[in-house]
Amino acid sequence: MTSCSEKVEIQVEEEVIAGTMVSPRTKVPGILFVHGWGGSQERDLARAKGIAGLGCVCLTFDLRGHELTRDRKQSVTREQNLTDILAAYDRLASHPATDIESIAVIGTSYGGYLSAILSTLRPVKWLALRVPALYWDEEWDAPKDSLDRQRLAEYRHTFVPPQGNRALSACSEFEGDVLLVESEHDDFVPHTTLMSYRAAFIKAHSLTHRIVDGADHSLSSDSAQRAYTTVLTTWISEMVIGARIGDYPHHLAIYS
Repeated sequence: MTSCSEKVEIQVEEEVIAGTMVSPRTKVPGILFVHGWGGSQERDLARAKGIAGLGCVCLTFDLRGHELTRDRKQSVTREQNLTDILAAYDRLASHPATDIESIAVIGTSYGGYLSAILSTLRPVKWLALRVPALYWDEEWDAPKDSLDRQRLAEYRHTFVPPQGNRALSACSEFEGDVLLVESEHDDFVPHTTLMSYRAAFIKAHSLTHRIVDGADHSLSSDSAQRAYTTVLTTWISEMVIGARIGDYPHHLAIYS
């Protein structure tokens, strides 16, 4: 969290000396986790608890069509899941401790795709996308589970420019800090898709691209899970700590 300072006077016997009281602001960053298609909030919980230790408010949740509402998996649409994310974001932003100007969204696969779109609908300062999936704009209101998987595979192996794709267009307008995480052996989101995302972030304040060596799409090995956790927490720590000390006046020290 950033700090605020206040000039104070300190009474010493019959004199007054000057001081400055520096204290933390009451608001802290908010972190929203968005899982992928077929996933759940379960894997995000451990990472959320770790990041909360940095002094952040974290929220994980299950998209409709998953866990308690899995009976809707074959009928839920991208529009409905985007609405889920908007509702979750608003719940996080309404927490009394959340600094609404310092919200990070961490999305995986399908969740990363929708998180990119979210950035055009709500303020997002930091955007972390792990193996973000890519979909064409057509059939937006069709059940997500009904999309042609073979066609999707071909689409993702083709470099896609921002124009004409809602998620990539959102990326091209994003001005915050970005983390892209790729799996070396991903059968669902290939390197070409990551390059489409990477090329789209033309206005980003910073862009960090990491590849988890030997990992598949779902990070099925413990070592891949640990590697991703390290990448994510290191980046979030850098962003959060940087925001907290960014307004600190770095004067030269004078010794006497």
